[in-house]
Amino acid sequence: MSLSAGDASPPHPLIVPFASRLTVACRAALPTLQLPQLDALLARLAVQDEDAQDDDSLSPPHERALARALGLQAGDGMLPWAALEAQRADLPGAHDAAWGLVTLCHWQVGMSEVVLGDPARMAIEPAESDTLLAAARPFFEEDGIALFATAQPGHWLARSALFDGLATASPDRAIGQPLAQWLPMSDAARPLRRLQNEMQMLLYTTRVNDERTARGLLPINSFWLSGTGRLPSLLPATALAPTVDGSLRDAALQDDGEAWARAWQALDAGPIAELLARSRRGEAVGLTLCGDRTAQRWAPVRRGLVQGLLSRFSRQRPSSVLEAL
Repeated sequence: MSLSAGDASPPHPLIVPFASRLTVACRAALPTLQLPQLDALLARLAVQDEDAQDDDSLSPPHERALARALGLQAGDGMLPWAALEAQRADLPGAHDAAWGLVTLCHWQVGMSEVVLGDPARMAIEPAESDTLLAAARPFFEEDGIALFATAQPGHWLARSALFDGLATASPDRAIGQPLAQWLPMSDAARPLRRLQNEMQMLLYTTRVNDERTARGLLPINSFWLSGTGRLPSLLPATALAPTVDGSLRDAALQDDGEAWARAWQALDAGPIAELLARSRRGEAVGLTLCGDRTAQRWAPVRRGLVQGLLSRFSRQRPSSVLEAL
């Protein structure tokens, strides 16, 4: 039986994206992980629910887990992150319009395929973002899309009816992969595909990219649209927003098995150890482990003496838990 709302402490949920990875190097590193804090913590918890889809879903497990924790319900590829960010920034139309995230990025063009690079590694400066936003805004406005700057360079909010009901892939799904399966190809996305072509031509000629190339940086040659949709008319209240620990992300997306293992060890010695300490103090804690296909939410359970002894002998070790994600 899970702890009820009447217990002494509220849950302190922690979401861990990329806790497991299907790529070659990370899968090879998985059996070598030594995670004693996670092992001890999982012995005190049990799986409360599991969200299993396939690795072709547009919304990755960690985004689906965060959406559930915030009370957002939407279809695959329609988690309204842009609308939520617009609401928090108090932008016009945040509460009743459809929004999307426009992220400047680099498409690596190969002999037979185009691959999306990680936008987080682009090192876009505020002045570059402002210059490109001013150049891009007229093109977007021609299609009825209003653009808004954010505090994050290269990351814009876009408001348009085009984004209502349009499914788009999270960058975390598409990074490092051929883009054909991740780009929206529906009839509703046709104006966006044309806009993307126009922007690629514009970015090819901009002085910003000349200066970036001179500094040895990748050119900004496209944008990625994600987080599309609108907020529900009434957002449910959440007592405590989860913490999302992104420390495994970079190594996982680069499929750097050694760096991913080191990041896991640091996570185990830091936030996981803190969560274990809270649990040992009798606090109700929550942990969601997310891989490429599955998210598992772990929470405390009350067990009798016999059940507790049996669970210690039968419990899965961290490596097998993570491998199932």
